[in-house]
Amino acid sequence: MPAHPPFASYVETLLAALARDPGRTAVTTADGEDVTAGALHDTVHRMAAVLGTRGIGRGRTVSLLSRNRPEVLAARYAANLLGARVVLLYDGMAAETLATVAESADTALLVADPDLHTTARALLDGFTGPRPEVMTLGPLPAGAAPLGADLAAASAALPDTPTVAGAARPEDDWCIRHTGGTTGVPKGVRMTHGSFAALLAHATLEAAGDPPRFLACTSLAHLAGIMADLTLVAGGSVVLHRGFDPTAVLATVARERITHLWLLPPLLYRLLDDPALPTTDLTSLTRITYGGCTASAPRMRQAAEAFGPVLYGWYGQSEAMSITEAGPADHADIPTDGPMTVGRPLPGVTLAIRDPEGRDLPPGEPGEVHVRSAGAMRGYWKRPDLTAEVLRDGWVRTGDVGYLDGDGRLYLVDRLKDVIIVVGGHVHPAELEDLLHAHPSIAHAAVYGVRTPDETEEVHLALVPAPGHAADDLTLPALRSHITRHKGALYAPAAVHLLDAIPLTPVGKPDKNHLRTLAAPTP
Repeated sequence: MPAHPPFASYVETLLAALARDPGRTAVTTADGEDVTAGALHDTVHRMAAVLGTRGIGRGRTVSLLSRNRPEVLAARYAANLLGARVVLLYDGMAAETLATVAESADTALLVADPDLHTTARALLDGFTGPRPEVMTLGPLPAGAAPLGADLAAASAALPDTPTVAGAARPEDDWCIRHTGGTTGVPKGVRMTHGSFAALLAHATLEAAGDPPRFLACTSLAHLAGIMADLTLVAGGSVVLHRGFDPTAVLATVARERITHLWLLPPLLYRLLDDPALPTTDLTSLTRITYGGCTASAPRMRQAAEAFGPVLYGWYGQSEAMSITEAGPADHADIPTDGPMTVGRPLPGVTLAIRDPEGRDLPPGEPGEVHVRSAGAMRGYWKRPDLTAEVLRDGWVRTGDVGYLDGDGRLYLVDRLKDVIIVVGGHVHPAELEDLLHAHPSIAHAAVYGVRTPDETEEVHLALVPAPGHAADDLTLPALRSHITRHKGALYAPAAVHLLDAIPLTPVGKPDKNHLRTLAAPTP
């Protein structure tokens, strides 16, 4: 029998791509500085050599707390090259939650952005047991108390660039990717090197550019980091923003000739509403990938008209990675009387719609979405009970309700657990949000349930008025009448909150836990 080729991790694939054209720009920082492919390649090997002397390798966990900077990409690649697992901490999460996540994952080393030294110290103070070693991605601000050795400086000080061999094995975890954290402490999803290496070696993003030029304007700790990996493997370049600002994003697309954006739907809506959009040169933009939470059909019709045939909607989740894709053709005729499709299964993905007893359901009949693919998680970190509930016989039970049409397109109804239980039945927030986004006086909407003292639930609306529209149209009586007319009395809200912006979680989803803390509603 022929011998199997040795395993190459995703990092080795990426490093090989960087080495093929070392003079090209690989990353442009938020301050406009260019990092060449050769420089990034060497920094990864240098960081890996330094981390190796600190005992980082297979079976060890490195937690990364950073904003969008090239050093955090290099540190992730270096840790994974050594076979260590990484935990990606979201800037913006509460320090208590960050501490719980990092400690639960057995963090041996915390690598911190020097600009986040205060958060890093608060995180460390939240540990109940021994604290991990700390290294920083550059010098601390003047006057800041010492935190740990400077990984960037130690790497740059090496007299030569070593060649560090890849140590990861297919069954090793490359990361513990935590769920969004909108309902308590996030669960740790274990993803293996084998599945991610296969994804990066074979995945291509249609219409992302040749070569792609990707603007990372959301956290590299979320899907923007994966998009950066795909971009670098394809020989492209990544432009970094520190955070999302719609006017700055539009200006950068025009100035830097960006070909590809990744956005969560609420951020895409902010681009649509930005007054600079009509006068911005978007001719370089060939792909906008969006996903991460439910998209509004009325708003996506607006997006298709504003941006043209460049929209690619992804449906996925941490436990199964990307599941389906809806391309430009799916956005050409978004229905006005029903949900929009999230597309067809991506290559290598098998879908089934099943009832609570596990029986497959025919097209058109809603049930729980089950997924089987090479991208399925290994399981939840230290939670065999939850793993057994969600992962069965190689199938991931997504917890999402949906149905397939006769052509194999998937339509989502809602989350099994994201329902508001009111007297008389269940309210699905996504259905009501779609209706509200079609209202001419509403720019953004979030629907959530609030428990009363007697433990019943009420429907609450958080609304951002559309520019130029008076809030008089958004009184509780007017909206109750509108919603009852279109959805029935079951969906009628008990309260309306008018806001300047919908608060978002660190990964960009509507923060419904925060919304539940709002004070008195609009009468």
